Formats: sequence, structure tokens, C-alpha cells
Amino acid sequence: MKSKTLIKNGHIVLPNTVIKGQIVIEEGRIAEIVEGGFQKTSVLPEDQVIDAQDCYIMPGIIDMHCDALEKEMQPRPNTLFPVHMAFFELEKKLATSGITTMYHSLTLSDEWGVREQGMVVNIIQKINQFKKQRAMINHKIHLRYEVTFLEGIKILEKMIREKQIDFMSYMDHTPGQGQFRDKAAYKDFVKAYGVDEEKELEAFFDKSVESQQKINWNKLISLAKSAGKNGIHLASHDDDTKDKIETLVACEGVISEFPINLEIAEYAMSKGMSVCVGAPNIIRGKSHSNNMRAIDAINHHAADIICSDYLPSAIVPAIFHLAQEKVKLTEAVKMATLNPAKALGIDHNVGTLEAGKYADLIVIKLHEGYPIIRQTMVGGKIVYQSDYFEMNDERVDSVC
Repeated sequence: MKSKTLIKNGHIVLPNTVIKGQIVIEEGRIAEIVEGGFQKTSVLPEDQVIDAQDCYIMPGIIDMHCDALEKEMQPRPNTLFPVHMAFFELEKKLATSGITTMYHSLTLSDEWGVREQGMVVNIIQKINQFKKQRAMINHKIHLRYEVTFLEGIKILEKMIREKQIDFMSYMDHTPGQGQFRDKAAYKDFVKAYGVDEEKELEAFFDKSVESQQKINWNKLISLAKSAGKNGIHLASHDDDTKDKIETLVACEGVISEFPINLEIAEYAMSKGMSVCVGAPNIIRGKSHSNNMRAIDAINHHAADIICSDYLPSAIVPAIFHLAQEKVKLTEAVKMATLNPAKALGIDHNVGTLEAGKYADLIVIKLHEGYPIIRQTMVGGKIVYQSDYFEMNDERVDSVC
């Protein structure tokens, strides 16, 4: 008989309720969830027993949109670090943040630094290589295609055909609409990548406006449908008009990411789309781009997915923040687990704590109401663990 892992004394967050009980894990998957006290008679000497100590046990986070790898590679303008270093260092941070499946958001455009097309192609190739050789968590690729990058469509086609990506989104950052209605705001954004020459910026903006008029939407719609048939789902980005949602419908897309206002978020939901908002927006109570407040969309039932956007550590605190804002804990958890799993077509294996699914889960201790991750498990293996202790006077060094 093969050994198993049992997690006891936990508050287990199921899709619609929270129970006190234990989880039995065998061969990397959840074998059984038992409500009630620990059954010691069922434990063999070779089994591993983990005491959750009244912590919450919930599904691992599925982060469908995060550009943290870009930030890890280029933490400051004009600084680039190797892909392998950024990947392995970020991976540790993801595990400690409770993320068990990460869709790395990488931008295919004619921009600079980590968003230069050759760099992006190389990063994707490296991630696909690393995740086969050694990985703490599940890594997937979310390719963000800038539709004004007309020359890039051949690269996108190749990546879809060769199944180098797992998810994709169409976005248009041309100044004057979408996220950057204010041209000055986009200039500030681009400068973060080390570009501050006014002439270069103006030439880039002029090219974007010119290219916008030449976008072949028939081609993009056909490409999106083809990708969908291969399990590569489509999202749109920063929608600010109903026409953009209609285009997403025509593309057979499934998610509207960061709609600019509540009206468009509600319209997307009415069309059967999922709507994704950022965890940082939830915690801060506002958008960094002065667009829609995430909490407003959630309160109006116009958003059903949370992503980290740019800060992986924000998702779990955002879940508990929502729980304090009178959102049921089970519903808040689903926004970062089951709902993205469903939208991306991976809910048969992950997204909930259920018998038969992979044992991707996190154990969380509340410290004065703030969630501290005690343990992260992927496929039944512990990839992160912190045996915290309560600080006392004897352990505090004197500052005198």
C-alpha cells in the first residue's frame, strides 16, 4: 500500500461552505475530504500527517494575469537581469504568495526592454524549457498581443500553431482610448522602461495611431477562433466601449480584463464573459490608472475573477479583504481559484478542493486578521513551509 498525506484540524474552504475536517492525499491528488475529527486508526506508520492547527485550507491560487516576471527581469529602467535568474527567484515568491498556477503575462509589441519582440520570444522559450526541467509550481504563458504591432501577427500565429502559449489577450494601448486616454499618462508608463527621449516617444505614438487604422480584425478574429479550438482562450484588455466587447464576442473570447468602467464590466457579464479585476485595486480601493474601482464591480456582480496584475502577494490579502467587505469567503476564494480555472478550461484538475483533483492547496493562518501563508502544496508536495513562532520579550534584541 502506498503512503499518503493527511492534513488534519483545518477549516477546509469548499466551493460553497467551510468545514472542519481533514484532507487525504494520495499520488499527488486529493483522495478524500472528511468532515469531523481526525481518524487516527486510518494512519499508517509511513503516512505523513500535517496538523493545520485550525488554519484555513483552500485551493491554490490560479493567477491568470501577472507581469511580475517582467519586473523581476527589469526592476529599474535600463537594467536587465538573466531570464533564468528572474524565473527561479520569482518562483519562490509565487510559492510564498500561495500561487500554485501562474500565467506569466508577456507582451508581444514593438516596445523596448523586456517587451522587445526578440526578448519576449526568448523568455517564452526559456519558461517552457524550465517548467519541464524543474518547477516548484505550475507555469503557463499568457501572451498579451498589442494589436497595433502589425508585424507581430506572424509570431503570434507561430506560437499558437506550435502551442507555445496557454492563454492570450488582445490589447490596444494607443493613446487617447482604453487605459491611456491621457497621452501624458502613457508617456510616464513607457518611461518606466527607460525611454525618455521625447522624439522617440512621439514617433512611437504616431506609429501606433497609424497602425491602429490598419488592424486586420478579420484576421485576428479568425486567429482567435483557431486558438480557442486548441484550448488557448482569449481575453480582451482595458475595454472601454461596448463595441470592444462585441469584438471579443466575435472572437469567441471568454474574459474581459480590467474594463475601464462599471457600465462596460456589466455589459461584458451580460454577454457571458468573465470579468477580471486586480487584487492591488481591491486592497488600495482604487485603480492606479484612475479607472474603475474593483470593489464597485464586485459589489455590482460585474466581476468574477481576481488576478495579481503586477503584485503576486496581493491576491490572498485581497480575498480576506473582500471577506471583511461582506463578500462570502467561499465566493472570494472562488474568484482566485475556481472561476479563473473554469474560464481557462483547467477546472477538471484544479480550482477546488475535491476528490480526484490535484492537491494544489495552501494553508493560511490569520494573524490579527491578516492572512499569513503557512504552507503551499503543489501536486501533493510541499513547496513552501513556514513554521512561524510568536515573538516574546526574550527574543527581542535590546536597542539600548
